Amino acid sequence: MIYTYKTTQQLACSLAEAWTFFSSANNLSDITPPDMNFTVLSQFEDDKIYEGMKIDYTVSPLFHIPLKWQTEIIQVDFEKSFTDFQNKGPYKLWSHHHIFEPNAAGVLMTDQIDYELPFGVLGTFAHRVLVKKKIENIFDYRRIKLNQLFAATR
Repeated sequence: MIYTYKTTQQLACSLAEAWTFFSSANNLSDITPPDMNFTVLSQFEDDKIYEGMKIDYTVSPLFHIPLKWQTEIIQVDFEKSFTDFQNKGPYKLWSHHHIFEPNAAGVLMTDQIDYELPFGVLGTFAHRVLVKKKIENIFDYRRIKLNQLFAATR
């Protein structure tokens, strides 16, 4: 079963600041809960996002079990949106679409994630008891960190 998680957040920054921050893989670990042990393994000479960019990570989403994860940037519309798609990792499907809309207060950022777990009925059960709440917690943490980060730059 494919699930969708969608969230929006108002950022108190310019569109250029938001785009620069989110399109850099090096900033991901700063906005991911520490208990996930999220580490970006890829190193980029130029940190600008582009279609076809592959990013390798290690992450421990559940029970501190480290997993390798690779996403690929499959869509970029400069300062408007980008999509990362899991090539290798814990999900059967993971597609994360990031949208940036400038407004009078800064930037409204929308995250939409379409995802599917492996293992059929066991995956459905895991989603109900673990995964759904874990994804919500990740984005709750991210919301707090982004509020702190962008408030500090003002």
